[in-house]
Formats: sequence, structure tokens, C-alpha cells
Amino acid sequence: MVAKKTGLSRDFIIHPGETLKDIIDDREMSQKELAARCGVTEKHISTIVNCEKPISIAFAKKLEYALGIDSSFWINLQANYDKELLEYKEMNEISKEEIDILKQLKDIIKYLVKFNFLEDKLSEVSKIVELRKILRVSNLTNILNVSYNAAYRARTNCTVDPYVLFAWQRICELRTEQIKIGQELDVGKLKNKVYEIKNIMNNSKNFQKDLEELFAECGIAFCVIRNFTGAPVQGFIKQTENKKIILCVTIRGVYADIFWFTVFHEIAHIINGDIKQKFIDFTAIDSEIEEKADNVASSMIIDKKDYKEFTSKGDFSVTSIIKFSKKQNIPPYMVIGRLQKEKYIPYTKLNNYKLKYEWKEKI
Repeated sequence: MVAKKTGLSRDFIIHPGETLKDIIDDREMSQKELAARCGVTEKHISTIVNCEKPISIAFAKKLEYALGIDSSFWINLQANYDKELLEYKEMNEISKEEIDILKQLKDIIKYLVKFNFLEDKLSEVSKIVELRKILRVSNLTNILNVSYNAAYRARTNCTVDPYVLFAWQRICELRTEQIKIGQELDVGKLKNKVYEIKNIMNNSKNFQKDLEELFAECGIAFCVIRNFTGAPVQGFIKQTENKKIILCVTIRGVYADIFWFTVFHEIAHIINGDIKQKFIDFTAIDSEIEEKADNVASSMIIDKKDYKEFTSKGDFSVTSIIKFSKKQNIPPYMVIGRLQKEKYIPYTKLNNYKLKYEWKEKI
């Protein structure tokens, strides 16, 4: 099914034959004379000036000799006509499927407008055309056929909208394009930054900015991106075509321990060299690679030996947790979150000591 949605007029698209006709009329040259000068039939000239046939590269060269007008003029004229005609057809043959996808991406569109990636108040058809350019697909329906190289942490009980998820990944790329990094990825430096990251976790009032600067020193473009319904992703890593590493995480109005564990989990993926492999879809969250990243992240946040000794004592009072967290240079909520996850204490206990992050857009 095709929906005709644009008010553009076909009359504004000028065939190069019209320009040719105007030029020979101005020179009072007949089509017969031009045909003779070019060494073609009069019918050949007639089909072009009547807009029935394109100007080929070979004929453009003949016109250069016959009229003294460079062949590039005619070639460009024909190319522009072909491009405009194609765009006209595309904008008048937008499928119902693409219109439906556009509706699914309404929140994505608002976000793109907010960050000036997309103009505001475009027509429905124009939005689809611009989205194709932004998402780098010739048709929005092609999204389902694109295999994206990415690593995800996601909640498996959430419904995934493949179009929103695809667009969210592209937003990660767009938001990190302007982040300047001073060098290529330095895994050794990243490992040595763990203590500084813990300091940011403990003390920073502007942790997004501080993390961005810290990761940039290690050759990583970092950004916190808002989440969208349909893209239940907590973290995203990708190596771009020019070897730039991007790392994006979301804040979903969740407890801070989840956010920070995700940060360390994605760091673990980078340290483990997972970016050299095909990346793992979030549906494979229980895979061996994900489990390995979880273990490395846990060890970076809390010393494994210290944690084993702490849990073996069975004292999970607030006083004991605070004392242990200071030793690890982390906030108490990180210890509480892990104890809850590993069922040493119920999720209903000590939540008043945990910190919640609410989403604040960074413009």
C-alpha cells in the first residue's frame, strides 16, 4: 500500500531538455542544425527537447563541441534532474509501513529535535526522509534486516521494539561523535582509573561530566543517554569504523548501585577485549562473556577476598556495612545492592540507605 503525502509539484522539476531547447531557441538554431552539428538524428534531438530522453555523457560531450558549453554543465543538469525526480517519487510513494514506524519512533523524534539532529515541524513525509538519512537506511523497514554490532545489558522481562532499539543505538553514535578523545584506547590506563571512578561515585555532584573526561583520557567517548520505552538497554559499547570506542549507559530512574555496576560491567567488557569480537545482543545476558564481565566488574568494585571475609561473618548491620564500604572506597548503597542481589539480605531491607538517580538531560 502506498500513501501519497507530499504537496510538491512535479512541474518544478526541470528536464535538461527544456534548458537545451531554450538555448537553441535563443540562438535561433533549429533542431535539424543541432543534429547535424552533433552528428545525430533530428529525432534524437527531438526526444531530448521534448523531455522524453536523458542527456547521456556521450551526447553531453557532443553538445560541448556543438554549442561551446562544457559537457560538465549538461552532465550535472541531468544528474540533478535524476536526483530530484527520484526524491519526488520517494516522497510520493512513502509506504504505510514506514508511516507506522514513524509513529513508533515519536519519542525518538522528539529527542532528535531537542538535540538539533532533526528539524522541528517537518511534514510526516519529510520526517521519514530525514530519519532515513539519520539512521542510515534507505527505507525504515530495512532496520529489521540490519545486524548491529553491539553489547547490551538489559532487563529480559521488557518488550523490545527493534525500531526504537536501533534508533537508540544511532543516538549513542550521534551523541558521542563530538566528544574529543586524546588518544586510542588505553586499557592499562583504564584499569588504573578504577580508584578515580570510585572517587567520582563517592563525591561527584556532576558525575556525568567527570566520567566523560575520565574516559576520554583512556581513549573512550562516554555519554549517559536517556532510555526509551522499547529499548530496555542499560549499556552499549561499540568500536566505530575509525577505531574510536564509544561507551554509553542509561539512567532509568533506578537505584544508583545498578547504574554504577553497569558502568563497571561495560568497563569489564572493554578490559576483557570483547570489543574485538562480535558483540552480544542483550538477549544473551546469561552468556559466558556476560558472566565473565559481571565477575570482573564485581571484583573491581569490591575486593573479592575482602567480600568473602565480610559475608562469612554474617553481620549485615548498617554499622558493619558502612565500615566495610569505607574500606572499599565505595558508597554503602553499593554493598547493600550486592548483598540484596546475592540474597544475603532481602530486597525490602535497607532500601532507605540506597540512592536513586532520576534522569536529568544533559544538553
